[in-house]
Amino acid sequence: MHAQRDALYAELHSRPFQVISSTARVSYLAVMMNGEQKKQDFQHFIGLYQRYGVVPPAQDSVCLEVSFGDVRIRREAHLEFISYTIINEGAPFLADPFANNGLSCLPKDWVGGMVGTVVSAFHVAIEDARQQPEPELAQVKSYFEGMRLVGSRPQNGDAQVWTTFQVHSDGCGRTLIYNRNMSDSQLGRMVQRLIEIESYRLFALLGLPMARYYNQRLANMDQKLADLTAQLAETKDEIDEQEVLEQIIDMAAWVEAARAKTTFRFSATSAYHDLVLKRLAELKEDEVSGHLTITEFMTRRLTPAVRTCKATSEHLENLSRRIDRVSDMMRTRVEMSIQSQNQHLLASMDRRSKIQLAMQHTVEGLSVAAISYYSIGLLKYLIEAAYDNGAPINKSLAVGITVPLVIGGVWWATRRIHKRFLKLAKE
Repeated sequence: MHAQRDALYAELHSRPFQVISSTARVSYLAVMMNGEQKKQDFQHFIGLYQRYGVVPPAQDSVCLEVSFGDVRIRREAHLEFISYTIINEGAPFLADPFANNGLSCLPKDWVGGMVGTVVSAFHVAIEDARQQPEPELAQVKSYFEGMRLVGSRPQNGDAQVWTTFQVHSDGCGRTLIYNRNMSDSQLGRMVQRLIEIESYRLFALLGLPMARYYNQRLANMDQKLADLTAQLAETKDEIDEQEVLEQIIDMAAWVEAARAKTTFRFSATSAYHDLVLKRLAELKEDEVSGHLTITEFMTRRLTPAVRTCKATSEHLENLSRRIDRVSDMMRTRVEMSIQSQNQHLLASMDRRSKIQLAMQHTVEGLSVAAISYYSIGLLKYLIEAAYDNGAPINKSLAVGITVPLVIGGVWWATRRIHKRFLKLAKE
């Protein structure tokens, strides 16, 4: 049995859909955290258990859910953030659906002591349209502080959803749901989809400021690279290769640093966008006359923003490839220059070797003469010694005969040595 078998089965059930009654107040927080902050947040969450006298979990998990009376809290761990869904299904519910929410049921000091950076925060008010009629549109608009509404009838009209996708005076977004014909399970699934749409679209948009920042600098970098390429292509004069290489290295370093900073964010933007589109399709919306649906609103502004991030990412990749090509061209030019210098060096060495060979031949001739001279001098001593001791020889004739013999012998021996060294050099 595989060691991870149980964990693989449990993964499919780690984030079950909520079951929410038709009259409830829901608050949602998505807080961006690093690894160390997630550990601190878990300890902070355990402190909430201790306040209500509930036994805390022994270790952190991808999804923790606990009930404190009428309040139900779900804490979910994601790749780069922690989310809190607080559901209040108890009384009292005031006339203003957003006057009392999920967060208002938690200790203020505990909420204020959370670590990390809040990216998404909004309230969801759920009313049962089967028990009391829906208010007029003007009344609904007053709940959203007069902001422009986005209307939707999800699940083929079984619910009416109103929202603005804006931050209100309390620092949170707002969504109002009227349940017309949905069970608690269906309502829980729909609320979960709406929460994910609102949350994921904000995380998807985190890449947009980064894309705008680099787009302004990529235009300048494009022009700089184009000018450098034109200089290499059009100039016939010698260029400072060291200076050009330094410029290419600086551009390559900037592009690689930009890619390192943006790759994760742009990849996350694309992933979050795909999730938003999937959740929008699952809503099965009907249009509300005179109002943009959630899908229309999202695709109108979110999709262009995601495309901007994608275009910036592709621009960086394209610029990196172009710099690589210019770098290859410059390296080829430097290699050709080095080869030309090597050819000149070899030619110079060849000329010097010929001169050295000629000088060697001259030295060999002088060496033959010098060796012969000293050899003949030594033989002359031998001949004179023999003559003085009564040897029957003509001293002058003997010395004269030795001269050509010695010179020939020395020349022959020198040539043999020279040929032997040449043979060794060829081997």
